[in-house]
Amino acid sequence: MAGPGLCFSHSLAARGSPDFKAALKHELEQLDVSQLPLVQGMTQGSVPLEGSVEAMILNTCETDDAIRARAGIFYKSITAGCACADDPTPVDERNEYCEVQLDIDKSTAKTTVTLIPV
Repeated sequence: MAGPGLCFSHSLAARGSPDFKAALKHELEQLDVSQLPLVQGMTQGSVPLEGSVEAMILNTCETDDAIRARAGIFYKSITAGCACADDPTPVDERNEYCEVQLDIDKSTAKTTVTLIPV
């Protein structure tokens, strides 16, 4: 689970409007890679690259207390080597994908992000 201290206030404000999914996508893509469970979702690399996150909102629903959304996250990773001059490890960017669940508290906009095994 990731996301302590996350607050999706723009998404909460857009709740029920046609702009909701766009607001949610934007707030999700603005997060630092350390605020998402990307390392746990990796299948090819060892380090997620900053600024490579693209989100796709798959579905949303509401409970009494929260807005719940499922999102696909596309991002890039690398396999970190020692960065020595003679290190044979190539620094190739690799495409990664994982799915997360976001729970946005309706009263505070505090948000938790949880990796969904695919």
